[in-house]
Amino acid sequence: MKRAGGPSPALSAAGEAPLGTLPGVGPRVAEKLAARGLLTLQDLWLQLPRQYEDRTCIVAIRDVRPGLAVQVEGVVEAVERGFRYRPMLRVAIVDDSRSTLVLRFFHFRATQVAQFAPGVRVRCYGTPRAGQHGLEIVHPSYRILEHDESALGEQLDPVYPAIEGIGPGTLRRLIGLALDKLPDESALELLPSDMRRERDLPSLREALLTVHRPAKDADRGALLAGTHPAQRRLALEELLAHHLSLRRQRIALQQHSAACLAGSGALPRRLIAALPFALSGAQQRVYAQVRADLSRPTPMLRLVQGDVGSGKTVVAALAALLAVEAGKQVALMAPTELLAEQHLATVRGWLEPLDVRVTWLAGKVTGKARAAALAEVASGSAQVVIGTHALMQEGVLFRDLALAIVDEQHRFGVHQRLALRDKGLGDAVPHQLVMTATPIPRTLAMAAYADLDVSSIDELPPGRTPVNTVALGAQRRPELVERIRSACAEGRQAYWVCTLIDDSDEVVAQAAQSTFEALSAALPELRIGLVHGRMKAAVKQSTMRAFKDGQLDLLVATTVIEVGVDVANASLMIVENAERLGLAQLHQLRGRVGRGSAASSCVLLYQSPLSMLARQRLETMRQTHDGFVIAERDLELRGPGELLGTRQTGLAGFRVADLMRDADLLPLVHDMADRLLAQAPAAADRIIARWVGGAARYAAA
Repeated sequence: MKRAGGPSPALSAAGEAPLGTLPGVGPRVAEKLAARGLLTLQDLWLQLPRQYEDRTCIVAIRDVRPGLAVQVEGVVEAVERGFRYRPMLRVAIVDDSRSTLVLRFFHFRATQVAQFAPGVRVRCYGTPRAGQHGLEIVHPSYRILEHDESALGEQLDPVYPAIEGIGPGTLRRLIGLALDKLPDESALELLPSDMRRERDLPSLREALLTVHRPAKDADRGALLAGTHPAQRRLALEELLAHHLSLRRQRIALQQHSAACLAGSGALPRRLIAALPFALSGAQQRVYAQVRADLSRPTPMLRLVQGDVGSGKTVVAALAALLAVEAGKQVALMAPTELLAEQHLATVRGWLEPLDVRVTWLAGKVTGKARAAALAEVASGSAQVVIGTHALMQEGVLFRDLALAIVDEQHRFGVHQRLALRDKGLGDAVPHQLVMTATPIPRTLAMAAYADLDVSSIDELPPGRTPVNTVALGAQRRPELVERIRSACAEGRQAYWVCTLIDDSDEVVAQAAQSTFEALSAALPELRIGLVHGRMKAAVKQSTMRAFKDGQLDLLVATTVIEVGVDVANASLMIVENAERLGLAQLHQLRGRVGRGSAASSCVLLYQSPLSMLARQRLETMRQTHDGFVIAERDLELRGPGELLGTRQTGLAGFRVADLMRDADLLPLVHDMADRLLAQAPAAADRIIARWVGGAARYAAA
């Protein structure tokens, strides 16, 4: 897949040549290619085939089997043009085995009909299927042969992703012309020869030519699966480039100094003693890792991942106290005002009894209150500052920011995270603690977060009860309405989540609105609220706050509550159209209930029939509550782009590599990166420039 953002750096100087230098590429063709991000020769070198056709042999028609693509040759025996339901052309060909095959066309021109005269010899390629009168191929690719023509292809024919306005033959010809300009190995190769020899890797030139022009005896199955040695060589270098880019950023950042927060730890100990619960073993382990990082004079770069409710905020608060103890400031940023407010309430409750000044700074803090907050931040009297992206605005100046904590980091764009980090630039940069409640599979963490140390809080605090999860067909909806009635009659609260997926937010809002109206009519005795993404922020937040404060019994909402408030009294959640959501999102939604000691349930309401993928998702949700297991399964089912979001990583934009398919290459990538950075740093920089280019600063900021 092509990354957005302009031309990529060239594989070599030759690769920088614009496509207009190729014969047949005028302004109009160049414009069509550019619309797909194809601007230079290198872009065509890396425009890899999606399929291969074997035109190196002729299969006798009697040996043709349905579903298996073949090349056949025969003489036109009969032609029939019909208009039964729509225009149709049927051409029967017969070969030396005296077997007949029908070629069927629904889109054709009069000139094509004239070509298929009885007695004409035709060579065609396609996938046969059973028709009314035996086997047929619908819309085969074909050629009318001269009487003495018999030459066959000498290699598998590549089939490239379609480009609007450019025929497949033209694209194949242009890529062939670009490949003819591939420089020799010495100009292309960047991997040291000893590394290639150890792993028996083909050269880059050899790999590119093999993928575009595979010999007729090449392993077609491996090529189609993306596991051919030539494809693995390209994937390896691309993964290596991304990994090196992240490592380079880490090295560059660690050239800066950071405040050494190696105090006595008296303040954190006072908080631990005051907490109404004991820290879990995982919390203690991760806090020890964070404390060790903060005691060093280089910036901490640590990702703390853990399930909803695993206790990441406590670890963040303990880290904040280490900074406060050293006389420094802390910023904690959350993606929504609601989540930031929740952190504010929690952290104030913990820290203000310890005489720590906690300041609130969000978009709705205006006028004199905002001026006062900004003055506190600038003077340093605000020791811990909590807010949303408002923390990154130009007017916000910290006196001595030593620790930046970012919650739900995948919901922030890269530039936003950089802006917060840069608030501390000067003599020193702040330590960074990044938190996520979306557990990240190990393979993905290895590839996407090479610039971060990763800690996992992999156990729930004592007292949390697992949520009972069931999947029910939509016809059971009336039963669920009664279940909500009884739960709320017992003083409990419930969520009803509408997850209708559509291109328009408006459709989701309408689905939530109609569900709200139907439930209000069915349950008149309950206090029911409605929240969806098209509401004004103030209305949305006041409704969520009313639910949190117990003024509402039932909250009808879209997935805006996925990262939302902590309501211990909510013990029942209905997720409508659950089959349309990915595992990570379903798990996040389920995390909204079961936050107290009462037994809680999550009902996944689905529409039949279920696809195989949807069935697997719902079954996984029923089987496990472990976010790390769910994340691994989600990666298998959906791939990395969905899990990480493309805003903060270039992973979804890999041209060749596939993280699921090529995960086994990652340990080798790490080893090669270590050696390159130590032995050939200039080669490492050139590999980064080749595949990543100027996007390096933002690839995993």
